[in-house]
Amino acid sequence: MWQYIAEQQIELPEIYFAHEREVFARGGMWLAPGEWGGPRAEETVQLRMVRYRTVGDMSCTGAVDSDAADIAAVIEEITASRITERGASRADDKLSEAAMEDRKREGYF
Repeated sequence: MWQYIAEQQIELPEIYFAHEREVFARGGMWLAPGEWGGPRAEETVQLRMVRYRTVGDMSCTGAVDSDAADIAAVIEEITASRITERGASRADDKLSEAAMEDRKREGYF
């Protein structure tokens, strides 16, 4: 997807824009199903219109409800938000203060 910023062409990954995706709720976030650990038996996968406000590994990055499908809509959404781009969607930050360090010890990185 090409979006134009300040008269320059910058290719932005589609993941930054809202799409209907399979997700499940955990810890106040929408996470993508995958081999890494989700969903659990009590978690239901559903189709929702979401976007990723920050891009990271799907095991530690959550999506947010959104209909922002282009740059103008993303900017409008960010301007109105009271939650930081990273603060809304980094699962490790919601698990514990040491979650990222725990992942390193477990060999994730």
